[in-house]
Amino acid sequence: MNPGQQRRKGGKAHPPEWADGLKRLYDSVLDEPLPDSFAQLLEKLDDPSNG
Repeated sequence: MNPGQQRRKGGKAHPPEWADGLKRLYDSVLDEPLPDSFAQLLEKLDDPSNG
């Protein structure tokens, strides 16, 4: 078991307290819109005529 992890009844470990905050931060980043410049770059990379 890693430091900071505790065991619940039944022997299952649960994540540390900060894990919920990290998950919320990650989810908020996923919800951000894709910048136009990045979308344009992806379009160029997907274009078969660019070889």
